[in-house]
Amino acid sequence: MSAGHRLTRPSALAVLLAIALVVALTGAATAGADTRVSVGAPLGTPFSQNKQNEPALAVDANHPDILVAGANDNRDMELCAAVDEGEDPPGSQCPFTPGVGVSGVYFSFDRGHHWIQPTYTGASARHCVTATPCTVDPAGPIGTLPKYGENGLVSDGDPALAFGPVRGSDGRFSWANGSRLYYANLTSGAVKGFEAIAVSRTDRVAAAAEGTNSAWMAPVIASKQSSTLFSDKEQIWADNAASSPYFGNVYICYAAYRGQEKGNALPEPIIVARSTDGGSTWTNKQVSSAQLNGNNPGRDGCTVRTDSHGRLYVFFRANDPKTKVPSELMTRSTDGGRTFEPAHAVAGPAQTVGLLDPTILRPVMDGLAGARADLAPAPSVDIANGAPTGADATDELAMAWVDGSMGINHERALLSTSVNGGTSWQMAADPIPVPGRPYYVAPGIAPDGSRLYLSYNAFTTTYQDTTATPRRLIGGLLSTPLTGAGAPAGWGAVDGGPADGSPADPRGSSQNNLYAEFLGDYVYAIGTRTYGAGVYNDARNAADCPAVDAFRQAYEEGVKAGDLPPQAQEDSPAERDDAAEADAAAAAPTRPSITAQCAPDFGNSDIYGATSAP
Repeated sequence: MSAGHRLTRPSALAVLLAIALVVALTGAATAGADTRVSVGAPLGTPFSQNKQNEPALAVDANHPDILVAGANDNRDMELCAAVDEGEDPPGSQCPFTPGVGVSGVYFSFDRGHHWIQPTYTGASARHCVTATPCTVDPAGPIGTLPKYGENGLVSDGDPALAFGPVRGSDGRFSWANGSRLYYANLTSGAVKGFEAIAVSRTDRVAAAAEGTNSAWMAPVIASKQSSTLFSDKEQIWADNAASSPYFGNVYICYAAYRGQEKGNALPEPIIVARSTDGGSTWTNKQVSSAQLNGNNPGRDGCTVRTDSHGRLYVFFRANDPKTKVPSELMTRSTDGGRTFEPAHAVAGPAQTVGLLDPTILRPVMDGLAGARADLAPAPSVDIANGAPTGADATDELAMAWVDGSMGINHERALLSTSVNGGTSWQMAADPIPVPGRPYYVAPGIAPDGSRLYLSYNAFTTTYQDTTATPRRLIGGLLSTPLTGAGAPAGWGAVDGGPADGSPADPRGSSQNNLYAEFLGDYVYAIGTRTYGAGVYNDARNAADCPAVDAFRQAYEEGVKAGDLPPQAQEDSPAERDDAAEADAAAAAPTRPSITAQCAPDFGNSDIYGATSAP
C-alpha cells in the first residue's frame, strides 16, 4: 500500500480501536458468542490455505486490553490444486510449500472481541492456485511472522508468546519503557540440526498489527543447536512482575531430541534457555535427565512461569523418578535460571489419552484416523504473580491437564493447585466439568488470584470405529472464583462454540497428506483482574469429505492387515518424514482429488476465541 493510501484510508488498527470505543460506550459487545481469531484465513477456498491449529495466547500485563495470539497457519501455502503435473489424480495431496512459513499472528485491542491478522511481505505461495510448478515469491503477501526468509530461515509453527517490559538505555527493565512481545516458534533453514527455537520480538505492537515488517526485529535463535538436534514443544515466558529481582528476564523451555532424525530420538532432556537482555542473547541449561529406557520413556510438554519473587518454575510430563508412574514433574530455580533443583513429581496420574492409531502411530480420541492426541498429557500452568507490579500477588499456581487413566471415553480434565510456591499441591476434589470428553485444557489465573479460567477442546461423541460416522468437536472457556485456600468455588461456562446443532465435525480437518485429521497439540488461556480469555481449535467451518473418509478407512485397514506401512506423523515441515511418506504413498490406495471430490471447505480448521470481558 502506498503512503498516499495510508493517509487517505483508515488503518485496520484505527478501525478496530474505533470499534472498541463504540463497544465501551454502548456495551454492545458481551460475553456469550465466541469469535474467529484466524480472521485472515480464507473460507470456501480449497485446502490447505484454510488450515489453522495449535493456538497460543498472551496478554500485555501493563495494558491488559491487548491480546496477541499465534497459530500454525497455512495461509501462505500453495493450494492443493497447485500440484506437480505427475500427481494422480491432480489435487490429491496438499504439500507444505518449501521455504514458506506457518507461524501466524493475530492481534486484539479490545480484550478478545475482535481480531486482526496483519499482512506482511515475505516468502509466499498464495498465488500458486493451479497445477503448475509453484515459484515462491520472496516478497509476497504473508499472514505469518516477517523477516524469516530474508534471514535464511523458515517459521515452522508451534507458537508460544509472552509480553515483558522493555529495557532502557540504563540497562534496566521498566514498564515505563514500553512492552515487548516475544513470539517463539520452531525454525528451520540456516540453523544447525533439524529444528531450532527462534524468537521474534516487537516493541511496536500497534505497528505490527498494521502489517509493518519493520516493527519486528530479526528472529534470534535461542536454542543451542547441534547437527543432530530437533528442538521441539517450546514455551516462552517473561518475568513480568516488577517486584521480582529478575524482572525482565525471559525463559524458554523445550524438549531437545538429540537423535530424532537418526531413528532413535536418544537422548532427550528438557532444556531451559534464559535471556537477561531482552531476548538478544540466550544461554541454555539442561534441567532434567536425558535418558530414555523402559523406566523412563521420555519427557515432553513443558511449561515455564515466574512468581512475584522471581522464582522460576518449569513443569513437564515424564515418569516419576521414584514410582516410575507417568506424572507431572516440576523443577524450580531461585537465582533467575542459573541453577535448578532436581525435578520431582507434583501431580498425577498423567496417562496418555485415546487409542493408538496404527496409521499415524499416535493416540487418537475421536475415532479411527482421528485427530492425534498429545503423546504426553502436558501440564499447562499459570501463576497469580501480581503482574505488572507484583503488589497484590498470591503466587498461587494452577495446573491443569487431561488424563486418560480411566480408559477411552472416560477422559478427565484434572486440576491441582499450590499456594506455597509448589512445596505442596492440592488436587481438586472433582474433575473440571468440561462438557464432553476433554481433549486439551489450559488454565489462566487472575494476577491477584481471584479467579481461574480454563480454555478447552472436547469431543461430545464417543470414539468412532469407522470414518463413516460423524464426530463432534467443541471448544470454549470456563471460569470459577477461587476460595481463600485457592480452590475452585464453582465452575461456570463463560463462552464456547459452536452452538448446539452445528456439525463441527473434525473429520473435515486434515493432515496435508490426507491420512488423518489434524488439530494440533494444545490450547491456551489468560487471566486478568477483570476478565479472562482463551483460544482453541475449531471445525465448525470444515466440510466432511466422504471420499477422504473412504480413503482413510481403506488405508487404516491396509495397515492393520500388514499390507501397508504406517504413515509418518505430519503436521508441518518440521515433523515431515519424506522417505516414510514416499513409502506409504507408493503402497496406498489412490488418494481422492481434494479439488474435484471434496467441498471447498474441506480442511477448514480455524482458531476461535472466547472472552469474559463485557
